[in-house]
Amino acid sequence: MKSHRLARVSEAIREVVAETVLFELRDPRVKKVTVTRAEVSADLQHAKVYVSIMGTPSQQKLALHGLKHAAGFLQSKVADRLQTRYTPLLSFHLDEGVKKSLEITRLLNEALANSPDPTVHSLADVEPRPEDPLAETGFAKETDRAEAENTPAEQVPGAIQPHPNHEERHAHDAGPTEGSAAPTNPKA
Repeated sequence: MKSHRLARVSEAIREVVAETVLFELRDPRVKKVTVTRAEVSADLQHAKVYVSIMGTPSQQKLALHGLKHAAGFLQSKVADRLQTRYTPLLSFHLDEGVKKSLEITRLLNEALANSPDPTVHSLADVEPRPEDPLAETGFAKETDRAEAENTPAEQVPGAIQPHPNHEERHAHDAGPTEGSAAPTNPKA
């Protein structure tokens, strides 16, 4: 099956389950649950729904048990939304991605605090990368240098060159120039 179709079905399942958990599920065990992603098998028979649950491990276990108990209700909501031959069987899994990313950030901050560079103490002190995607390639620098020096771009090595017919193609947009007659309408 095409991967873009699987991605669309996965996203639809994630949306339906997230909306249903947030607005329609009345189980008191299911609290502070965020649906992070869904993975669908190639035959659309099974779907793994990954959730992030805030709280203690016992609260997480309780909320996961509540979600597994409500799987039939959630599956019927998915069936209403999807127009497929089979409705995927939903299984819920705890997504450890958020927890792992926080742990990685903590470890990086700890390593930076012990770094030999005295000016860097945490990730907040590190300057972000430039927003310009061409900054690393050098193309933007060469073009900017040509503009700053008022040098024609074709004389600067590596500069982005304009299309040779650019001025000719857009000359008609400027309207009539001196010495050229304005177009006349013979029917007027």
